[in-house]
Formats: sequence, C-alpha cells, structure tokens
Amino acid sequence: MYSGFEADLPESRAERVAMLEGIMISAATGGSHADPNYALLRTEFLNDPEIRDRLPHFVRKYRSLDAFWPYIKGERGTYAERRQVISEAFMPLIDYLEAPQRNPGDTRVSEALSEFSAAGVNEAWARALSRRSADPKGAITAARTLLETVCKHVLDDLGKTYSDKEDLPKLYGIVAKELNLAPNQHVEEPIKAILGGAMNLVNGLGTLRNRFSDSHGRGGKAPVKPSARHAALAVNMAGGLAAFIVETHKERS
Repeated sequence: MYSGFEADLPESRAERVAMLEGIMISAATGGSHADPNYALLRTEFLNDPEIRDRLPHFVRKYRSLDAFWPYIKGERGTYAERRQVISEAFMPLIDYLEAPQRNPGDTRVSEALSEFSAAGVNEAWARALSRRSADPKGAITAARTLLETVCKHVLDDLGKTYSDKEDLPKLYGIVAKELNLAPNQHVEEPIKAILGGAMNLVNGLGTLRNRFSDSHGRGGKAPVKPSARHAALAVNMAGGLAAFIVETHKERS
C-alpha cells in the first residue's frame, strides 16, 4: 500500500510507467520539476529487476527532474521534439508491460541495447519500434540510424577514428574487422556464410532505404511505398544485428 502522495499512484505497473513518462514530459515542456512521485517511481522501477534495464537511460541516470532538465533541454529545442524523444524512449517498456509475449525478439534486443547504455542507441531502437506499423518508411530510416549509431559508439569505445561522411556499409565494415566479424577472418564455411549475410543485410538496408525514399528522383515515377511488413523485416533484422554487435563488443571487452 502507498501513503501520502503515493496513494494517487495507479495500480498496474504499465500505468505507473506511463505516469512517470507523463511527469517527465511535463518537466520537459514547461511544467513543474518538483513532482515527488518522480523519485518514488524511479526508485520502485530501479528496484524491479524486470523493469530496471528496460527503463530509458535518462531515467536510470538522473535522480531528479532538476538534473534531467539540462539533458532534455540540450537534446531537443522544442516542446514537441522533447515530447517525442521521451515518448519513444518509454514505448518499448510500456509495450512490454502491456503485452510481454507479443514480440519476444523485441525484448531480447531491448535487453542487449539497454546494457550498452550509449546515448542515442536506445532512442534509435525505440523510434524504430514505434514507427514499425504506423510509419514504415520512417521505421526503415530509424533501423538504419540504429545500426549507424551502434557502429559509431563501438568505434568510439575502441578508439578508432572515422569520418562523418562514412556511410553505414563503410562503418560496419570497420566494426566487423575490429570485432573479428568480417567473413574473410574465418575459415569455417557456416560462420563465413552467417557473417556474409550480416554484410548483405547492412548493404541491403541502405539500398532499401534509398529505394523507398521520396528524396531521389525517378524520372517522374512515383516512389515505392513500403508496407508494414517491409518495415517489420528491416527493423527486426537491424535490431538483431545491433544486439549482436553490442554483445560481441561487450564479450571482447
């Protein structure tokens, strides 16, 4: 049972997580930074092993709304953008609590990326998940962004330099070589085939993104519009590869 301010907390964990999300959105968009339920809910979720690693990284990092404010203020300039960042970061956790068996693959990837705890990675994954059905083209773009972000963070951890102009296939090629994931670094045919498939996925994701984009002229021909199934394939495969990169990096480190 709760007492004081705690008496107003919802019963279900999903509703309490949604309440925490609302508190943070309010604080990021001109509202109060003194809501006592922030610390209460944060402590509860950090002590819940099923939820702790699925929390947005900024919840785990910032003990108070006052501490959170400089981060979100610097992250996005407008209220709408801040609201989107926070909502997308919370969405995988809320989806998990509302339907934990719906997408077991999503949970596996979320766990791996949460352990990485690198700025931008969890947000990119949350954005890809949130757009998978409603905005297929945006989901494909987010899937590509996820892999690019993971590759850059791994290279940063390894102290390897790269150019901002490097595209995804180039970035992944450098990471694969550093993590011993390049096909030509192995002699076993099954392993080479799997790692070659990962290379093909990276190249194909870039091609798929360009194919579906409306930013490339096609001589008057209307651009191809991806469906939810295309987006689901791109997001699921990109998420699986991102988790594999993170876990390989963690093991080798």
